Amino acid sequence: MGHLLHSLLLVSFDGFRWNYDQDVETPNLDAMARDGVKARYMTPAFVTQTSPCHFTLVTGKYIENHGVVHNMFYDFTTKVKLPYHATLGIQRWWDNGSVPIWITAQRQGLKTGSFFYPGGNVTYQGMAVTLSRKEGILHNYKDEKEWRANIDTVMRWLTEDGLALVTLYFGEPDSTGHRYGPESPERKEMVRQVDRTVGYLRDSIERNHLAGSLDLIVTSDHGMTSVHKNASDLVEFHKFPNFTFRDIEFELLDYGPNGMLTPREGRLQRVYEVLKDAHPRLHVYRKEEFPKAFHYAGHPRIAPLLMYSDPGYVIHGRLNVQFNTGEHGFDNKDLDMKTIFRAVGPSFKEGLEVEPFESVHVYELMCQLLGIVPEPNDGDPDTLRPMLQQSSGSALLPKGRPPLMMALLGTLILLAKVT
Repeated sequence: MGHLLHSLLLVSFDGFRWNYDQDVETPNLDAMARDGVKARYMTPAFVTQTSPCHFTLVTGKYIENHGVVHNMFYDFTTKVKLPYHATLGIQRWWDNGSVPIWITAQRQGLKTGSFFYPGGNVTYQGMAVTLSRKEGILHNYKDEKEWRANIDTVMRWLTEDGLALVTLYFGEPDSTGHRYGPESPERKEMVRQVDRTVGYLRDSIERNHLAGSLDLIVTSDHGMTSVHKNASDLVEFHKFPNFTFRDIEFELLDYGPNGMLTPREGRLQRVYEVLKDAHPRLHVYRKEEFPKAFHYAGHPRIAPLLMYSDPGYVIHGRLNVQFNTGEHGFDNKDLDMKTIFRAVGPSFKEGLEVEPFESVHVYELMCQLLGIVPEPNDGDPDTLRPMLQQSSGSALLPKGRPPLMMALLGTLILLAKVT
């Protein structure tokens, strides 16, 4: 079991695109980068949706390997589909084989907390997160006063309740980006609010005498791009020649740029042939032929046909019911889907900017910071290690061990491996 040097606070601001700090003054995020580590950008997992991407951060797994493949719960047999907020409480959607970092840390003797973080409110293999909060269905995600109250609560968790790991979630600037678009004055104003909140958070860390013992990571799940709402070439299934919904057993369309279809018995090939060239902006695949680089389609929850559309285009099914000005869910290689990563605290180097990396590696970094043994995952423990003050696995050892002790320890470890 690792020797815990520091506690860890992971904060996610939903839908914070990688370059949102470039057209708005963000003094607090800038100060955080000067005092710590900043990535040029972070590449989220595909599909670039909230719940799947947040679960990748806390499991270190690509989405096809952790199984939270969509924001919505759905069941091919019963045809039940549930919206985002309801899905947050469906245990079997989340607890489907992977164990997130909260549970791993608790099994290794630490206490953890989750405040509004997706996946933090269900049990995993019978274990619940030590302290957790879930927002109500009509929650107002943009109330700045409430944001500060939530930070105050998290500070009590860290100081009074002895939590070693807390994940804290904010639903902005995602909601504002969807409604008004990523290039809007409303989005810029919300980024100012996020920045003030980062300032309040860092002041709170100082005030609670945690600056020497708490590592802080500020990140997000995905970016945002503008929707071509009035384009002459909208992607509309109800206008495709030769396509009929009578051939379809189960459909999940009208959710941004992503879709899934289960054709009726014996009609898969026919539906595929009709759809594969139905629209130049739509990319339709048989499940087994979906590009492997996405690490997405290889899970039983994925339907036989899946698809995504080009940046700026959403998929309309039986009717046009999507009216967002901004959207995500697009190819994670698209720059507008990239997001932020900032880290500061006693474990991190100062004033370091690192090259872009995939979000799948953040889990291994967090395990190193907490001194816990990770579950099997898709990340590489070496990718983000250069961010840390001391090299290799010495985070697990108290500082200032004499070199001879280190050499002896190394020998003992080698011997243990050999025998």
